[in-house]
Amino acid sequence: MVMKMKRGHESNSTNELIIFLEKASKKNKAPIWVALAEKLSSPRRRRIAVNLGKISRVTSPDSTIVVPGKILCSGALNHKVSIASFSAAKGAREKVSKAGGKLIGIRELVESNPKGSGVSIIQ
Repeated sequence: MVMKMKRGHESNSTNELIIFLEKASKKNKAPIWVALAEKLSSPRRRRIAVNLGKISRVTSPDSTIVVPGKILCSGALNHKVSIASFSAAKGAREKVSKAGGKLIGIRELVESNPKGSGVSIIQ
């Protein structure tokens, strides 16, 4: 029996998000969304994982960031920040809400800020 390797992304939702980001980038002339799509199109085993401690160190209060991977709960978040990510650990969700911040999906961020102004990608 010959096994075929699966090519492409692990789910249709990931492919749809990548296509959505590419279209949003062209429509709104916002290069940040195509850069984010490129980072999300990397293999799953190479996807980015960012701890809350790093987010706390590299952001300022009331900033907006996007993580093209998973947010992990190690470290403390000391200020209010809006974070869009592909996924987040349960502990990270709790710590973000305790700090007064909010955690949203990437698609929600693009719809609320089509130009991507003031948004930073954290790796």
